[in-house]
Amino acid sequence: MNPSSRTMSNTAAIAVVSLIFLTWGGLTSLNDVLIPHLKAVFSMNYVQTLLIQFTFFGAYFLMSIPAGAVVSRIGYKASIVVGLLVAAAGAAMFFPAARLPSYGLFLTALFVLASGITLLQVSANPYIALLGSAESSHSRLTFAQALNSFGTTAFPYFIGPLILAGTVLGADQIAAMPVAEQIAYRAAEARSVEMPYLMLAGGLLLLAVFVITMKIPSLRAEGTPTRDNHTFREALAHPHLRWGVIGIFMYVGAEVAIGSFLINYMAESSIGGLTEASASQYLSWYWGGAMVGRFIGAALMTRIDARKLLAFAAVMVCVLLVVTMTTSGRVAMWSALAVGLFNSIMFPTIFTTAIERLGTLTSKASSLLVMAIVGGAIIPLVQAALADSIGIQNSFLVPLACYVYIIWYGLRGSRPSGAAPTMAGAPAPRPGAMH
Repeated sequence: MNPSSRTMSNTAAIAVVSLIFLTWGGLTSLNDVLIPHLKAVFSMNYVQTLLIQFTFFGAYFLMSIPAGAVVSRIGYKASIVVGLLVAAAGAAMFFPAARLPSYGLFLTALFVLASGITLLQVSANPYIALLGSAESSHSRLTFAQALNSFGTTAFPYFIGPLILAGTVLGADQIAAMPVAEQIAYRAAEARSVEMPYLMLAGGLLLLAVFVITMKIPSLRAEGTPTRDNHTFREALAHPHLRWGVIGIFMYVGAEVAIGSFLINYMAESSIGGLTEASASQYLSWYWGGAMVGRFIGAALMTRIDARKLLAFAAVMVCVLLVVTMTTSGRVAMWSALAVGLFNSIMFPTIFTTAIERLGTLTSKASSLLVMAIVGGAIIPLVQAALADSIGIQNSFLVPLACYVYIIWYGLRGSRPSGAAPTMAGAPAPRPGAMH
């Protein structure tokens, strides 16, 4: 389809797709609310509970290549619509999971929801990036991610208290109840997720209809090839992509791990002494910091090298994590929450630097980077195992190690060594034109 007067401008199309960034950010952040809630409902330890993140982010690893095949076959816009519909189906599955209640069905619903979000990642990320110029790549993509962070900020604040509205009892208190009361308590607590997730399913369906009706540009008009004969081995031959894949693994894993433990961490008497419902609203400061930081970062990147800014942000996070591990009370609580501010620029910067100068290998590189989001499945489990043995506060050693790697990546590992070949008859994608 050629651009025409009936087709939206790039700016308008970016605005439409940005709504999707906002939505999947909010859905992802709600996992941090589900973790303390389902931990109490099913009386689980941290490792068992962190299967929530393992299932959710494991879908990125398993479904990113199939998602890439879907995008290649049906195009960007149709893939975005399908991704929204699949995510809506996953959100709707929370209703039967809560009615039973069944932890296994909750995990299945999360996998379906995350599969839809994976398709959105693989389709919407390159789409919104290719709608702009190469020169503003880092800045523009960081700005788009700020809208994603608005969702991660708003959803826990407004929806979190609905899920955590009931009185959360400890495992000992539940065990002291008669069996019939235990069953009734678990059923009542599980059902608090029904209405929020049904509302989210309806919102996703409406968003799919909205995207269908919008005349957003088709990027195939730019000459984008419909067939990709390159291999993942060719893409991984570029060192800066290899280090970038590890960087995304480390960053997403660390960000998700910290967010996953914050509510329980702030509820500890030595840290914040908050109720789970109150802590869910404080969680918005973590994700809100990322939103503010992305707006600031988008401006700073027009003047400061993105790689140096990435390394500086990672250094600041390491300082904050050391503070939260060695103090108590409000100092420990707010130093952990402040990590979000410096997390802000990391994902888009790692993503865009990892695919620079890759030409027609960019689509393969994008799939590999999306697969690396599986770090959000694995690293929180590692921290959970440590939290069960030495406590939440000391377990922040795990994300600390991840950020040390990101410092090195920003300073050394992100430097591209050369350009990839272009496909015959097709222009090379612009440097950094992804995510």
